[in-house]
Amino acid sequence: MTVAELVSQFRDPEAARAVAQAIRARSTRPARLMEFCGGHTHAILRFGIPDLLPPTVELRSGPGCPVCVTAAADLDRAIALAQVEDVILTTFGDMIRVPGSRGDDLRAPVSLAQAKAQGADVRVVYSPLDALQIARQNPTRPVIFLGVGFETTAPMIASAVLAAETEGVENFYVFSTHKLTPPATHAILNAGEVALDGIIGPGHVTTIIGSEGWRFLPDDYGIPCAVAGFEPLDILRAILALVEMIEEGQANVNNAYARSVRPEGNVAARRVMEQVFEVAAAEWRGFGTVPASGLRLRETYARFDAARVFPVEVPPAREHPGCRCGEILRGLLLPTECPLFGKACTPQVPIGPCMVSAEGACAAYYRYAARDIA
Repeated sequence: MTVAELVSQFRDPEAARAVAQAIRARSTRPARLMEFCGGHTHAILRFGIPDLLPPTVELRSGPGCPVCVTAAADLDRAIALAQVEDVILTTFGDMIRVPGSRGDDLRAPVSLAQAKAQGADVRVVYSPLDALQIARQNPTRPVIFLGVGFETTAPMIASAVLAAETEGVENFYVFSTHKLTPPATHAILNAGEVALDGIIGPGHVTTIIGSEGWRFLPDDYGIPCAVAGFEPLDILRAILALVEMIEEGQANVNNAYARSVRPEGNVAARRVMEQVFEVAAAEWRGFGTVPASGLRLRETYARFDAARVFPVEVPPAREHPGCRCGEILRGLLLPTECPLFGKACTPQVPIGPCMVSAEGACAAYYRYAARDIA
């Protein structure tokens, strides 16, 4: 069976309509569900899933876009690192256009793209191993990899650090802005700003942490969780599982992505991640500082830590006053409820990161769901 044939099984229109009909037949209680993952948000809108659901089921986007939740202060530090003499700063493509702070000096770059335009050596890579290769090729220049992501990308970056140590590459550094997903979910639920009846667990993250990584949702909050893949049938089956648990007054963890997710997750990937990184507090856009929600390099690997080796200073971060990305990331607003959406803020001229990233909720709504944008 080819990949295309396999994928087509999870996009079968008749099967999707049957699952959607089962959801409509089963759902009688209001069910506000949050999909944590930005990839889910894009798939939900791309395949028109909201149109298949009954009015009792409401979907809200969460903070599952790593680019979007990167704090403006961290972006400002990354821009400052890119301007350090001889530094080559490498990162994933989405980070290039994300705006940081607009300070009093209007000539100062407010994104890595602008820093590059002003002469900084900023390069897009597809993997931290690409950054390590650049370091090998430029032994006299510091090469910094801007590490962004959740539990999904952290093991790759940890492996690059271990490879640099083994090979004795002395000019490779990591600026870690990595985040952990369960603490953000704790923060949303503890804040009580938005009432949620169920969580659609992020598929990619859960391949690492395991479906049991979400056990705290039913145990501590009485909220059901269903882990989903990224095809229409994956998401619909997860929604059906959540609706059934809500209707029965039960809370459990349902693994609707068993072809990729195990209860224990990827033990080897977690072992590498935990060897190189330690848990620390982290600042999230829209949340502020969330305890035990970030990853920083352990003292053993401090020589690879760009934040320690290049302690740049930046002014206090300043957000754009009209951008509502923070509320969107916390599930309080839909992107279309932001006054800048589709007007001052578009994919061509983004004001906030939710419109920049391929996983951003605003980008998804603009591409798939927005109508009659003025």
